[in-house]
Amino acid sequence: MLEKSLITLLLLASTTAHASAIQKLHTFVVSTHSAQADFTQEVLDKNGKRIQSASGTMQFERPGRFRWVYKKPYEQLIVGDGKKFWMYDADLNQVTVKKLDAALGSSPAALLSGSNEIERDFSLKDVDDRDGLEWLQATPKSAETTFQKILMAFNVKSELVVMELHDAFGHHTVLRFSGLKNNPSFGAQQFKFVPPKGADVLGE
Repeated sequence: MLEKSLITLLLLASTTAHASAIQKLHTFVVSTHSAQADFTQEVLDKNGKRIQSASGTMQFERPGRFRWVYKKPYEQLIVGDGKKFWMYDADLNQVTVKKLDAALGSSPAALLSGSNEIERDFSLKDVDDRDGLEWLQATPKSAETTFQKILMAFNVKSELVVMELHDAFGHHTVLRFSGLKNNPSFGAQQFKFVPPKGADVLGE
């Protein structure tokens, strides 16, 4: 009963334009059981120069199931089936597989599809608003992660719009989401992956 009351309070708080980014993260996790969106991805060096860009579509269903399809400039598929993390590079015909838990700290795909991992494994704080969005900063509690910090931005509807992932080398990856659909239904096969015939499989 207490948990339900807390969730209700968080949902009510997030309906105002002045709700904090942490409140909006709570609302996003509680109310978004599945999602689908287009995304663009840019990787910037420590001087802010763009060194890589890509685009595609992402889908997820909690807990731990996701499918990210990179379409440009190269074809790549990232799939989480709830237990394992699969990454397929079409040009190399190569598959990398690891346990999903091991991928959490190194993949925004795994992070977004989790239930409460971001609050369990990261320290959260609200940071200054910019671009008309509410921003929070997530700092990993463990040193065993690829990222030094992650910034997340939410709009007035508590929808995730931007993620910025900063690594130890001064690079940061900017993911921007558009056309977000909340709680679509996916088929049972959507988050399953079978390595293509002849592909090299690295990992478990």
